[in-house]
Amino acid sequence: MGLLSSSSSRLSTSHLTRSRSIVPSCLPFLAFLSVSIFLLYQVDVYIARTRKGPRRYQPTSYLLTPIPDEVKSRVITNGTFDRLFEITWGDDHADIHEEGELLTLRLDKRSGSGFRSKDEYLFGKIDMQLKLVEGNSAGTVTAYYLSSEGDFHDEIDFEFLGNTSGDPYTLHTNVYSQGKGDREQQFFLWFDPTADFHTYTIIWNPQRILFYVDDIPIREFTNNEAIGVPFPNTQPMRIHSSIWNAEEWATKGGRVKTDWSRAPFTAAYRNFNADACIWSSLKGSSCPSNSTKRPWFREKLNTAAVRKLKWAQKYHRVYNYCSDKWRFPEGPGLECKFV
Repeated sequence: MGLLSSSSSRLSTSHLTRSRSIVPSCLPFLAFLSVSIFLLYQVDVYIARTRKGPRRYQPTSYLLTPIPDEVKSRVITNGTFDRLFEITWGDDHADIHEEGELLTLRLDKRSGSGFRSKDEYLFGKIDMQLKLVEGNSAGTVTAYYLSSEGDFHDEIDFEFLGNTSGDPYTLHTNVYSQGKGDREQQFFLWFDPTADFHTYTIIWNPQRILFYVDDIPIREFTNNEAIGVPFPNTQPMRIHSSIWNAEEWATKGGRVKTDWSRAPFTAAYRNFNADACIWSSLKGSSCPSNSTKRPWFREKLNTAAVRKLKWAQKYHRVYNYCSDKWRFPEGPGLECKFV
């Protein structure tokens, strides 16, 4: 027992002596390693802070990262008329002002005028602010609409039928699908559309077409292809607008004619906005096949919007083709059963 204890004591003392001799010899290496790590960190931070270096220690800006095509915003806000539209007729009766943010169309006895969008659209939300002809506008029509080309064209209409001073404008709406129209609804507006600009909106998606005036829905045209009613969902359309003489029918069935002594008649446009699917004959639609991320693509009227719609139709609608037995003695379109 004594010999074993003595041997163990010598081994422990020898091991401790060796350990103590190793520690001092490691200190220079550990110091060198610490200094090297510190210097590398400082160099890396310096590089990161320079303009050319990768900003490793700064948060990545999402504005600088590539945005996938399917989620890119396609909103055109305050788009300039000279960049996004073209004058189609009456060049000397159309003017662009305020660096392209305001457009005016004029009508006189010699000519009217019109413009259209350079792009075609297949579904979208289209906003335009209009200020209509002031004073006695009888016989004039200011049209703002979407339309495709050809005999079997599709069309979504806002038309403003002028009237004598003091009488309300008639807002005329219509929907054409595959060349068939005769779906008119008319309204008297609840404000003077000649005193200031007001917003007129068309929402067009695969399920429905919605007409809005200053964010108040006034009309809904639903897709009823299931019962054989054509719906405009295959033909791309351009935005059009024009002012022209329609004294044969526009005001009180043509009984009130245009007073040319009041010419020129001027309508003004501003604040065009389009969140829409741009169509190209080469590339097709700019929208992905599933556009559920776009609110308007599946938009429908909620409870509050339905109340506003009923208010507009009860108090301001003055004509509905679905109720016109004189024009349609055999009955109006099948879609009227679901209105």
